[in-house]
Amino acid sequence: MQRSRTIRNRLPGLAALLVFFGFAGVPAHAVSKEIIELQTQVQQLLDMVQRLQSTLDQRFTAIQNLAQQTADAASKTNAAMNDLEQKLNTQNDALNGKLDTASGQVQSLNDSVDELKSRIAKLDKSIADLQTQLQNMQQPPGSAPAGGAAPGTPGGDSAPPGGAQQPGGMPTGESAPPTAAPAAVQAPPLQETFEAALRDYNAARYPLAAQEFGDVVHYYPLDDLAGTSQFYLGEIAYQQQDYTKAINAYNAVLEGFAGNAKAPAAQLHKGLALLAQNKRDAGIRELRELIGRHPQTPEARVARSKLNEMGVRINPNPPVAQH
Repeated sequence: MQRSRTIRNRLPGLAALLVFFGFAGVPAHAVSKEIIELQTQVQQLLDMVQRLQSTLDQRFTAIQNLAQQTADAASKTNAAMNDLEQKLNTQNDALNGKLDTASGQVQSLNDSVDELKSRIAKLDKSIADLQTQLQNMQQPPGSAPAGGAAPGTPGGDSAPPGGAQQPGGMPTGESAPPTAAPAAVQAPPLQETFEAALRDYNAARYPLAAQEFGDVVHYYPLDDLAGTSQFYLGEIAYQQQDYTKAINAYNAVLEGFAGNAKAPAAQLHKGLALLAQNKRDAGIRELRELIGRHPQTPEARVARSKLNEMGVRINPNPPVAQH
């Protein structure tokens, strides 16, 4: 563009220089046909220069208009792209908010179901204990000892044959009445036992901790600390690489104390224990179930990381889009 402008500015000077040299070589009195032809050619050259300059001006104006239109179109495209990006970001934020809300609702529903299962399990336990007590109460009493009527009844004043009366009225030859049954073992205090077990567990005194956690489960089977103690029994077995025993303890937590705070950790460690036993499919299934039941928990994040590390899809059957 600058080059064309330079050529356009130099053309009038060039034409004037040609006219000057055309007249410089001819005497003033020698006006002839050649001079007239030369003047005609110079005039034609000037006309061509003017037309060229006009053409260049038109094309330059057209180029300016095209550049302006291109700049306007680029500005409109950038504005449209920015608007589209903002809309997409807004939609993504709204979708993420809905997903978070749905995940929270699913987790709340699962927690409610787990709590209900735990209460039902405790109720079943209570009913079983009541039935046992009723069966013990309905057992027939032992038969009366043979050899004579009870004291105070007719014919009961005389001692049995061959039996002598002991001091105090006890006939000789009869055994003394049985002593009272030993008192029931007193249950240890719940909170103190649990805290002691937790201290021993943290200090890696696993045999003592296992005994104390077992006391909590045995003497307080309906308390929520029993579920936590059951979880730590699984942890002790896991630390000792007794994965079968650990899985049984974790199952006790998930089945009898589904609403316990340690239930997600129990399911995570159960899946890891299954993987440690080379039971890949069962371990993957357990980790996926954990993610589905408790999607917002730290244990679910660990399960996702483990599945990604193994190269396994978190959701094996993605939902099909509805058309």
